[in-house]
Amino acid sequence: MPAGTHLTNHSTRRTKWRKVWLAFHLYLGLSAGLVFVLAGLTGSLLVFYVELDEILNPALHVSATQARQQAQPYEAVFQAIRQAHPERNASWRLEMPRHNQAMLMARYYKPAEKTGLSFAPLIVWVNPYTSDVVSSRFWGEFVMTWMFDLHYALLLDGTGKTLMGIIGLLLLIPLLSGIYLWWPATGKLRQALSIKRGASRARFIFDLHKTQGVYSFPVLLLLLVSGAILELPAVFKPLINHLSPLYRAEANRSPYQAGYSRISLDQAAATAESLYPEAVLRWIETPDGQEGAYRIMLYQQGEPSFRFPKTTVWVDQYSGAVLSTRNPRLERIGDTFMNWLHPLHNGEIAGMAGRLLVFVSGFIPAILYVTGIVRWLQKRRARRLQMIKTG
Repeated sequence: MPAGTHLTNHSTRRTKWRKVWLAFHLYLGLSAGLVFVLAGLTGSLLVFYVELDEILNPALHVSATQARQQAQPYEAVFQAIRQAHPERNASWRLEMPRHNQAMLMARYYKPAEKTGLSFAPLIVWVNPYTSDVVSSRFWGEFVMTWMFDLHYALLLDGTGKTLMGIIGLLLLIPLLSGIYLWWPATGKLRQALSIKRGASRARFIFDLHKTQGVYSFPVLLLLLVSGAILELPAVFKPLINHLSPLYRAEANRSPYQAGYSRISLDQAAATAESLYPEAVLRWIETPDGQEGAYRIMLYQQGEPSFRFPKTTVWVDQYSGAVLSTRNPRLERIGDTFMNWLHPLHNGEIAGMAGRLLVFVSGFIPAILYVTGIVRWLQKRRARRLQMIKTG
């Protein structure tokens, strides 16, 4: 076969494939891309959702004067919560204050008012220095958690979560096809990575679309993949477990002993801290029923998430004996991968710099969507004008 014929066939095939990927890029971008815009904008705000909630609700901020006082025992705080909500007898999970002027937050995961919803805990804010219950609100009924449900599940609970996971996977197609369509010819890389000065409006829109897409590609790819895995654990966890068996917690029950009293939250926390003296206490989960156990979660240096660490100690609620422990430093690669997903998704893994990067990246889908629509309309108008001229 002559060399010219071979090159012509190769060029023809490339042109056909380019049209196919352009169609995927266009129509999935116009449809699923709208959800991407919503997820991006809400995700940007959710990077700082705890801080924003404190700003929107000044009462959730401890005064500097109170912050100089001695903090109340955890048991005293828990008793104040129980007194405010005596009918809620199941397990409570107490999150330690993030800083000395932050409230202690407690979650009750089984409120009768929210039966049927996959995630809608009652959240109680307590002043750690006075044990005063400052606020009690259901998840989803105040701005930042409503926004979280919008971002995570389109306000559709479990169904929305699955839908968001599927859309996230579909969005990989316009993202990857965009790179394919952008890929420059030899010697044209610098031009492909820049916005041409003094160009027409149409060229400026095109250059803005392609450069924003290319420069943000690594972060957007990471956000889409991590988001899809977080949204679809029933799909991805078995696959990961097959490659690297994931951690499974033991039963961790406290043998019921009539006449014995529950040890205090402070005793349970002290037991856990004695095993990990360099760790920072983050959560105390109270026993669920007569045979339940304390679950104490601590942060060890090097864990990807300070707020949601995986170092865990289960403590017998009667004897104070350690029932079992989980040390993420000793886990397999599958668990390490799963533990990194959420901190990667919200940028926490890289500290404030990572959070700011994710915050800024959340606006990119909106830029891509708007410039993509404008570019599409420009091309449609150009085709119509051409048809008028030739017709």
